[in-house]
Amino acid sequence: MRFKALPVTGAMEIEVEPEEDARGSFARAFCADEFSAQGLPDHFVQHSLSFNRHAGTLRGLHYQLQRREAKIVRCVRGEAFDVIVDLRAGAGYGQWCAVTLSGERRNAVFVPAGCAHGFQSLVDGTELLYLIDTPYDARAAAGVRWDDPTLAIPWPLAEPILSERDRSLPYLP
Repeated sequence: MRFKALPVTGAMEIEVEPEEDARGSFARAFCADEFSAQGLPDHFVQHSLSFNRHAGTLRGLHYQLQRREAKIVRCVRGEAFDVIVDLRAGAGYGQWCAVTLSGERRNAVFVPAGCAHGFQSLVDGTELLYLIDTPYDARAAAGVRWDDPTLAIPWPLAEPILSERDRSLPYLP
């Protein structure tokens, strides 16, 4: 695996290094030793899937309040514009970065604890796999509006498909 630091402190893009032969390829998507060597969590207690029927579906920007969670997000089918927003106190507050995740490239992002996360599916049938280091707590669920003018994230597809919850999230404080 290759780990590439992203502009948000602690965030990384993770690329697989497939071994190919006439049958196809094989690649490790996770290795506790390699994650530990990078200073990343090596234990993920929850794995979740997000299936997105239509291109333009936007989910986020979500985070957990008291139970700050770190996660790995990988696109296993389709393509998504993936965004990480730093909500930790300090100089990086409000900084964001984006990576295009693709089932074809098999890349992933590491989202540090204390950051919000969201994505917009770029093609129909996009599916993402989440590995999360702490159990989800619905009472701690929070978020920031996808179109917060302070962030000015250039989402690639106009007129996103949003849930009512995401449509009514607050702007950054």
